Amino acid sequence: MGEWIDPKLLEARLKVLFPERSAYIRKVLGGKAPGIKQMVAVAKKLAPKLRPYVADTGPILWDFHQKKKSLLFEGAQGTSLDVDHGTYPFVTSSNTVAGFASCGSGVGPGQLGEVFGVAKAYTTRVGSGPFPTELQDATGVFLQSQGGEFGATTGRPRRCGWLDLVVVSHARRVNGLTGLILTKLDVLSGLNKIKICTSYRLGGKVLKHVPAQVDDLEKVQPVYLELPGWGNDLTGVRKYQDLPVTARRYVKKVESLLGIPVVALSVGPGREQLIQLKK
Repeated sequence: MGEWIDPKLLEARLKVLFPERSAYIRKVLGGKAPGIKQMVAVAKKLAPKLRPYVADTGPILWDFHQKKKSLLFEGAQGTSLDVDHGTYPFVTSSNTVAGFASCGSGVGPGQLGEVFGVAKAYTTRVGSGPFPTELQDATGVFLQSQGGEFGATTGRPRRCGWLDLVVVSHARRVNGLTGLILTKLDVLSGLNKIKICTSYRLGGKVLKHVPAQVDDLEKVQPVYLELPGWGNDLTGVRKYQDLPVTARRYVKKVESLLGIPVVALSVGPGREQLIQLKK
């Protein structure tokens, strides 16, 4: 414990934080807050188990990079929830774009290689906020049902709509994407026509980018490109060339409109249902 943190220092820090945290536990969560002595005792007990996993990870990652080992950084939450580059104020409290993998890890931006974005073959959003391509009709219900679009923790239904490539293009720019992983292609099976939003109309103007003001984003009208759908069940497909022609056409259109390759796509939740297109 002494090598990791001084118990007296820990207790001093807890005395500063404790009143606020204790009040939150009692008044908001309706629980009983532990005492400072109790918290220090728990920390002492856990310290020997946690100590082997505590390190300055920056030098470790740098050493991996120098030895040409592969490093994978995984981001949480989408670009539209980024506190700076998202649809403020309908955002989270931190930065979710790829550049902050560098800030958080200590690996310099010059050492980052490929940056892959992950997008569904349609667009979803949880909670409030602007959603230009939202479908409040039978198709929206179809996507929600087929895609299992309900929050994993809260169970809240996700709002569903056609793929919004204006938003994905925004994500490509602010993240510096070099490739796209397109998921849930199988969910679109059974639709006769499939639409892709390629731009917005606002006050007589055509926009190829997400407007800076969220009020303007609430007013835009999506401009769609319509493609033929497919009736085939894709969940058993394991090779790209075995996809229906119209499904491959959809993937190719996404690639050409974004200007980056689709490096992988999924036709279901299983690992074996991920089709890799680029090594």
